[in-house]
Amino acid sequence: MINRSLALALAGACLTTLATLPAQAEMGVSVYGGFQTAPHSDIEVSDAPDFRAGWEGKSFEMPPYYGVRGTWWMDNLGQPNVGLSLDFSHAKVYADSKTLDASGWSAFEFSDGINLLTLNALYRMPIEGTKFVPYVGAGAGINIPHVEVTRGSGRTFEYQLGGATVQAQAGVAYDFTKNWSAFVEYKGNYSWVDVDIDSGASLKTNILTNAVNVGVSYRF
Repeated sequence: MINRSLALALAGACLTTLATLPAQAEMGVSVYGGFQTAPHSDIEVSDAPDFRAGWEGKSFEMPPYYGVRGTWWMDNLGQPNVGLSLDFSHAKVYADSKTLDASGWSAFEFSDGINLLTLNALYRMPIEGTKFVPYVGAGAGINIPHVEVTRGSGRTFEYQLGGATVQAQAGVAYDFTKNWSAFVEYKGNYSWVDVDIDSGASLKTNILTNAVNVGVSYRF
C-alpha cells in the first residue's frame, strides 16, 4: 500500500531528479489548476457483478484538482525546443448517484486523488515575432489512487499503487518576461487501475481523465 507521505515523496523525488540535471540547462517549474472530467468506465469486481460507472470530476470542490510540473529544456544539448518533464497531478473522480443506486454501494470515489505521476517528452514551437509558444507532449507513469469504497461487506479508505498511466497534452504559453509565463493546455490521461477493496476482493477499471489547465511557469 502507498500512503499519502510516500505518494508526495515520489513526486518530490522526481522534481529533485530534475534539479540534478546540468545547471546550464533551462529549467522550469509550473503549477496549474483547471477543469477535469472523466467519461464512464466499466468496473470489474472479483466478488460481485460488474457494472458501469458514471464519473463526476468536481474539480473545484475540496480537495481541488491541481498539478505541479518540472521541465528541463535541452538548450545545452543543442535542442532548445525539446524538453523532458516530470508531472504530478491530483486528478479525481466520484461515482454519480445513478452508479451508486445501481451498484448498491453507498460510496465509490477516488476523491483524494487518482494522483498521476508521469515522465514526458515535450516539444515547443515558438512563434517568431510574438510571445506565444505552442507546445505538445506525451509520456507515461503511474497512478496512485486513494481508494474510497463503502458497501455492505465493508469499507476501503487508503492509498494504493493502481498501475500505469499514459499522458498526452497540447497547449500554448505566453512569455510575460524572460522568467515568467502563463499557459493554457489540454491534458489527457488514460489510467489502468487495479486495486484491493474489502473482504479480499479486487477492483479494476480504466479511467480517462480530460483536463483543461491554466497555470504559471517560472524558468531559471
